[in-house]
Amino acid sequence: MLKKRIIITLTFLDGVLFRTKNFKPDYRYTKNFIDLWSIDELILIDISEKKFSKNFLELISFFSTNCFVPLSVGGGIKQVGDADLFFKYGADKIILGSNAIKEPKLINEISHKYGNQSITQSIDCKKIIKENRFTVMGSSGKVDLLLDPVKFGLMALSYGVGEILINNIDNDGSLLGYDLNLINSISEKLDCPILALGGAGSWQHILDLFLKTNISAACTQNIFHFTEESILSAKKFLRNNNIKIRN
Repeated sequence: MLKKRIIITLTFLDGVLFRTKNFKPDYRYTKNFIDLWSIDELILIDISEKKFSKNFLELISFFSTNCFVPLSVGGGIKQVGDADLFFKYGADKIILGSNAIKEPKLINEISHKYGNQSITQSIDCKKIIKENRFTVMGSSGKVDLLLDPVKFGLMALSYGVGEILINNIDNDGSLLGYDLNLINSISEKLDCPILALGGAGSWQHILDLFLKTNISAACTQNIFHFTEESILSAKKFLRNNNIKIRN
């Protein structure tokens, strides 16, 4: 069995690191306090209106130079040239959002050039309470794309995505735990590595995620205070509960 992964997700607005709540900037951080040694992977997301700014590209370069783990980068990728730029500055993988829906051949083109292991497709979900179902949201959670998450995931895989990131907008920043029902409803129907993001507020939430779903990695941002002790303590807790986790 492959070991589970702990991935930290960092969200940047105009070059400044923020935590988010319901996909909106909520609290400002500084990258100087991020533990670059104990994490398994790192995700950088640009939520700025102006994409591909010098500030964000320099951030990619900074983390790729100082953090010796796989680095995934997303935010505004609309064409192969955008992905080229992120790879040029040090990304190991790119994360696609709703633009993959508008131009699904984009996935195929990037996959053909870099391999499907280089592409993660984010599925940003929001619950339609009256209808008791989830829909896929685009434009940083602002636009309902009127798509079923499973159908979107299957489409993305058919075009050449290597893994899927499930994100619950309503849980983002809540610290109340992952939406295990949503994660299972999608992951059980997709044959690929699955990452989960949105809601981790304790080590128990991460443990529940690994015990009750078949996902490969727990992504989080707000639970950590970006210190080595906190990440190592999380991994110790998981190992003590018989979860095979990377060192």
